[in-house]
Amino acid sequence: MSGKIAYGLLFLSIAAFFAAVLLMPSVDLRFVLAATLLLTAGFLLSRSLSRRTRSSKQTQLAVAKTEARADPGGHENMFALSKLFDATMSGMREGLLVVDRDMRVVASNSAAHKLFKFDADSSVSQRLTELTRNPAIYNAFRDALNGQERSGVKVETYSSDRGIFDLRVVPLSNAEGNAPQGAIGVFFDITKLERLERVRQEFLSNVSHELRTPLTAILAFIETLESGAMAEPETNQRFLEIIRKNAARMHTLIDDILELSAIEAGHVKVEARQIELVSLVDEVITSLTAKAAARGIVVENRVQAGEFVCADPRRLEQMLTNLIDNAIKFNRNGGKVIVRHERDICSRIIIQDTGDGIPSQHLERLFERFYRIDKARSKELGGTGLGLAIVKHLARAHGGEVRVQSRLGEGSTFEINLPLEKGASAG
Repeated sequence: MSGKIAYGLLFLSIAAFFAAVLLMPSVDLRFVLAATLLLTAGFLLSRSLSRRTRSSKQTQLAVAKTEARADPGGHENMFALSKLFDATMSGMREGLLVVDRDMRVVASNSAAHKLFKFDADSSVSQRLTELTRNPAIYNAFRDALNGQERSGVKVETYSSDRGIFDLRVVPLSNAEGNAPQGAIGVFFDITKLERLERVRQEFLSNVSHELRTPLTAILAFIETLESGAMAEPETNQRFLEIIRKNAARMHTLIDDILELSAIEAGHVKVEARQIELVSLVDEVITSLTAKAAARGIVVENRVQAGEFVCADPRRLEQMLTNLIDNAIKFNRNGGKVIVRHERDICSRIIIQDTGDGIPSQHLERLFERFYRIDKARSKELGGTGLGLAIVKHLARAHGGEVRVQSRLGEGSTFEINLPLEKGASAG
């Protein structure tokens, strides 16, 4: 009789599975709820079957024969349900662990194996403390075994691929509803959400700081003028020039923020077409001639005549202007900037400078918003800290990417990779 109850529970769980798929508003919630129901039924089924093994062999044989006669397709049905259960478990992105009252792992899925770095076979009868020493995980499972559901437990892993997880652990009771016989924990990966939240906070902090500096200068000089400096023509002219410079800096910063936000939101249309590269590079170099000449920097256009790239002319000009302008700003006096083009599986526009180079620890974050290697020098040279972020997102909008290679003391090389044709993907 216990076997039929267990089968009934499993079939009810399958029904709940389809109900969850149809009714839950969130895909993740549907998946986790369905898997939890299936896993609970499997747990109850295993306990029911374990009771049956304690009966005599003759009773087991008689029950098996009776059930087989009553339901000739029962074995096939169980096989199909087992396959469904395994597929659900292995397909989940969330890690699942099930422990018994002795804190031994009795079930887990592939996501949990990756999370805790263990094989499925090695986890059988393994204590939870052998998988992890994280006190937050242990305490959450312990509380669940005492009948207390735990949710919102933040768990961090400190391996080479650091991750952040939101853990929920619920107690598992037997069919009679007695004290919990085990607990099931679900690990939701929130690493990306945490990183996005950190980037958002950094962005707000950086914007506030970048706007506060020029605004403070503007207010200070206006107060000075109001205090009597207006009567001194030479002084008020110098103060007005400083006010104008800081106002222009704020205007440029706001323009860059709006531009970047529009690009990231997908509101900027990229109308790619075949354009001759050499003439476009010449235009950009001409617009930056005064800046380069002021420091004795030579900018060479080594793009061959007749070479074409597939890009939006205005947006490519914007990317080249940002990169060549940076190559001039952060170059050595009397240095050189070289622009060239290569073509293989994609179009590669290369901007190479003879500057001081970039320390390797900064390369990974170089294209983040407001990220600066030398903040004091960047502000002195008039940068907003958004130029490289704009280049990165414009390159992606073209279906390409931007890369950087640099060694300290040996200059830097920036590379814009673009698809050969519209709609293709860059290598």
